[in-house]
Amino acid sequence: MIQSSIDWIFYGLLKLDVNSKIVQSLNYFIYDSIKIILLLFFMIVVIGFLRTYLPQKKVKAWLNTKIPILGNFMASFFGAITPFCSCSSIPIFISFLEAGVPLGLAFSFLITSPIVNEYLFVLMFGFFGWEIAVAYVLSGILIGVISGFVLGKMKLERYIEKDLVSKKVDIKNVKYVDIRQRIDFGIKESSSIVKKIWFWILIGIAVGAVIHNFIPESTVHSILEKGGIFTVVLAVLIGIPLYGSCAAIVPIAVALFAKGVPIGTSLAFMMAVSALSFPEAIILRRVMKLKLIAIFFGVVGLAIILTGYLFNYLQVFLI
Repeated sequence: MIQSSIDWIFYGLLKLDVNSKIVQSLNYFIYDSIKIILLLFFMIVVIGFLRTYLPQKKVKAWLNTKIPILGNFMASFFGAITPFCSCSSIPIFISFLEAGVPLGLAFSFLITSPIVNEYLFVLMFGFFGWEIAVAYVLSGILIGVISGFVLGKMKLERYIEKDLVSKKVDIKNVKYVDIRQRIDFGIKESSSIVKKIWFWILIGIAVGAVIHNFIPESTVHSILEKGGIFTVVLAVLIGIPLYGSCAAIVPIAVALFAKGVPIGTSLAFMMAVSALSFPEAIILRRVMKLKLIAIFFGVVGLAIILTGYLFNYLQVFLI
């Protein structure tokens, strides 16, 4: 509904040129800004509301299982069933940290959420067949589990911005008389976070809008076709600065594969675009220090590269 309303204003009311890259970028910017900020606000309201029923100590106790990596799997699986892009996943990531969820588990969600979702599986199944679709989903979840586990073991909490992810309110000591008070808590918490991060969100979306509409597919094709043994690495390095959802990148991955680019290289490019992007880094800068962003991108990027080479090796069995 938001997109159709913006399209009507742009192309129906204002009669703007539908083929103009500038107009397309502005359309993209307005739509994603409204979508992500609304998502940020309402998701944090909901999670804040639920937090009033879940004291932080209990949440941590449930997640700190006897098998530590099991918590990463649960967070990654939750990410796999949520249809969010990398920037849209950040509000939930922030909410997890606010609720006292360990950083490694929150990262498992943040990594898997944009890589895997149900509509992507349908697209992958239609374009590549069930073998590659299933292998892609499993690898996406595995990347989230392992990368989140590794990041969690590195004890990087000191690089989180304390003013954004604070523990000023100890929920278990607050008594709520009715639902209205619980909703008010969620609204106040959400408003506080939105006020601190909205500017960074708009900058990230603006960069994403320009990249999305001004970098032609032909440029990506020509570079990857000449990559040789380093094609997977190039695919990830090219994909990281770009911005888009997996659903939007699937046709590009299909086109790359049809032109002779190995399946692992094509999928690595798609994963890099969806899970790691320059706009995402800009938004995350308000949440964490640059060193943690670099470590996060490095660990996940390496995991995607290794996955790409593995898919290339197994291509003969999957196709």
